[in-house]
Amino acid sequence: MHGEYKVPGGKLVVVDLDVEAGALRGVRVAGDFFLEPDEAIAAVDAALEGAPADTDAAGLAARVEAALPEGTVMYGITTEGIAVAVRRALAHATDWTDYDWQFIHEGPQSPELHMALDEVLTEEVAAGRRAPTLRVWEWGAPAVIIGSFQSLRNEVDPEGAARHGVRVVRRISGGGAMFVEAGNTITYSLSVPASLVSGLSFADSYAYLDDWVLAALGDMGIKAWYQPLNDIATEVGKIAGAAQKRVTGPKGGPGAVLHHVTMSYDIDADKMLDVLRIGKEKMSDKGTKSAKKRVDPLRRQTGLPREAVIGRMVDSFRNRYGLTDGHVTAEELARAEELAATKYSGDEWTARVP
Repeated sequence: MHGEYKVPGGKLVVVDLDVEAGALRGVRVAGDFFLEPDEAIAAVDAALEGAPADTDAAGLAARVEAALPEGTVMYGITTEGIAVAVRRALAHATDWTDYDWQFIHEGPQSPELHMALDEVLTEEVAAGRRAPTLRVWEWGAPAVIIGSFQSLRNEVDPEGAARHGVRVVRRISGGGAMFVEAGNTITYSLSVPASLVSGLSFADSYAYLDDWVLAALGDMGIKAWYQPLNDIATEVGKIAGAAQKRVTGPKGGPGAVLHHVTMSYDIDADKMLDVLRIGKEKMSDKGTKSAKKRVDPLRRQTGLPREAVIGRMVDSFRNRYGLTDGHVTAEELARAEELAATKYSGDEWTARVP
């Protein structure tokens, strides 16, 4: 069995192993990390040898930690990263480069249609009818996108939304509310087979699926990191938030994962605070100022046009994993348009948590 794991912000860990009588055998850990002293790598292999194959990641990491020689220095690698690579080997996880990635970037579409497209495209990946897909959105109208489990009345000021012509839609993933305007945000979705995140915890899958974005931002001069559970942050503030939804495959098949991210390119903070409720903090000037300050747009940090930021992100993904230009098929679009009209435009879904 073979497993690979790119430690977020670190190096690649590769594990090869067999399982005999329910235990790990022939374990070999490798990668482009740095480890001192030399004998530490043998200690890592020995610590994993014979471990029960059902040991969880925390248990595997503890075995490795206990076996490391005194004074061991690890750079680009962690005991947790080694454990995850083992779990991915045991789960027969796939790698980014195992797929012919498709890229979709079409013209502006309504918020309701974007929600529906995420659902349809991820279902198609789960069914094996569509290759893993990176989709960049263009917004056809300003909107507030609330998480699947958020209270509508607690998150949105209806008078403020009406005043600014902001539509309110609910997505299928959890997480918090997003305020979006055309030209002011960069939103993308990844619809991927569940096997790509096999062996990863729910929390680890967030950082894993956006590691390429951190690299792309770094190429633009932005030092960014993942702030658990689902934020991308820099020294001057949050720049993005992510959300996920697991989708089962036909007849209980392995399924797929929808991972989507909204990044703040520019922002009208006063309008955002007029539309979104921010709880009791909004009652004080200090609270309002802190809410404005929490999000720091990419425009200020990069000095680049929005289209250039998107282009560099896409190029980074393409250079890492390959990317073929694609499109939403006529059948997918028809299904999405029906969902947009019957589900995402109606109060039954949008106000399902009043």
